[in-house]
Amino acid sequence: MAVHFKKYHGLGNDYLVIDPNVQDFKMTEANIRLLCDRNFGVGSDGILYGPGFEDRMPTLRIFNPDGSEAEKSGNGLRIFAKYLFEKKYVTSRSFQIKTLGGIVDVQVQDQTAGLIRINMGKVTFVSDEIPVTGPRREVVNEPLDINGTEYRVTCLSIGNPHCVIPMQKVGEETARALGPFVENHKMFPHRINMQIVRVIDRANIDIRIWERGAGYTLASGSSSCAAAAASHRLGFVDHDVTVHMPGGTLRIEIGDDGRIHMTGPVEGTFEGCFHPDLEKKIRGSKSEMRNKSE
Repeated sequence: MAVHFKKYHGLGNDYLVIDPNVQDFKMTEANIRLLCDRNFGVGSDGILYGPGFEDRMPTLRIFNPDGSEAEKSGNGLRIFAKYLFEKKYVTSRSFQIKTLGGIVDVQVQDQTAGLIRINMGKVTFVSDEIPVTGPRREVVNEPLDINGTEYRVTCLSIGNPHCVIPMQKVGEETARALGPFVENHKMFPHRINMQIVRVIDRANIDIRIWERGAGYTLASGSSSCAAAAASHRLGFVDHDVTVHMPGGTLRIEIGDDGRIHMTGPVEGTFEGCFHPDLEKKIRGSKSEMRNKSE
């Protein structure tokens, strides 16, 4: 039977949505890597697998292109919220989604769920909550050595870990060169997402992103939240920040209590089913895939 999927993007950060209520197959590392591959699979920055349900609340699992599982994704959450709204899994414009990184509150801003506002939760700069090795402390404006060069970094978690590095100039080349070393630095036992940040003014920042398990991406919701929160903590910006990325902009609101709200667009791109040749590769055996519509 055909395996159906949908694909969406949030500012160029694209995800496949695979709904286990329609069909299911094992989310193995090999299957995830294959599906996300832009030459041998469908191609995406990750897979959104859901919804499951706990006490009627939709749950979401988020997989990176390398097969690892992410705790939270801002663009992924907006995409998944649009999918839930389109498929009528939710009937209200306000609802919640449960992720490994916690429960988030969602507000659909228009009739087509093309604009979504999400309460991403509270940020923490405390080292063992991110996590960052060493004594318990807030990791704010600390030195980090990368190949003999010292950078000043601020690290935080918003359900997933981030390392923010202010710079006078940011670009794709710098993010690609620095990202792998930051992601896999010994200071970060669970690896980490990296953002390099240029402050434009007190209401605008420009960032480039290296995502843990995905690499360089055009946009990231949680990275935007992290970069804005770190910039605010360092005194560079106010509470309401527009984050500029190659894929577009997101509005980030920083509450006095540390809670972060993110507002941004979502667009569907296409839906379809895997070609039988690809399906054979991900099927493996009849026991590994079962079509729930049968």
